[in-house]
Amino acid sequence: MRTVKLGVLAALCLTAPLAIGACSKDDGGSGEAPADAPASAPKVTDADKAAALAALPAPYNTGDLSNGQSKFAFCRSCHTITEGGPDMTGPNLYGVFGRKAGSKADYKYSEAVKNAGFTWDAEHLDKWLSSPREFLPGTKMTFAGIHDAKDRIDLIAYLKVETGYKPAP
Repeated sequence: MRTVKLGVLAALCLTAPLAIGACSKDDGGSGEAPADAPASAPKVTDADKAAALAALPAPYNTGDLSNGQSKFAFCRSCHTITEGGPDMTGPNLYGVFGRKAGSKADYKYSEAVKNAGFTWDAEHLDKWLSSPREFLPGTKMTFAGIHDAKDRIDLIAYLKVETGYKPAP
């Protein structure tokens, strides 16, 4: 326990009760279709996910989706990633790549995020995930960050595969 940084430990202690209440089959991490998904929604196979991963630009094409899914546990208490999923404490992240920061309809962002002036891409998300409050002072996000670069690569790869990201042709 000595190797856990105090900020990470505090974040885990603060978000653990929320995480328990936020876990559900439609959080995007189970591989199952969300409960409200149309019956005709195609099931995404592991082979589909492997192909999507391989199509990502470096270094994300070498991401470990299993580790990325594991790291998403830090996010799950506040975010969903399924298409049409609800906003929670944080906005639904489906379709986040290519979306202007602070622009998701019907979500109340902090002034800092609304006025950020960038579009979400892997580079911005990497900086955000490293330390949201250092990257964008004034954000209402209380997450302490993921300090390991490989864990951020894996999480970003996972999010790209799970949130409808399509590489530019």
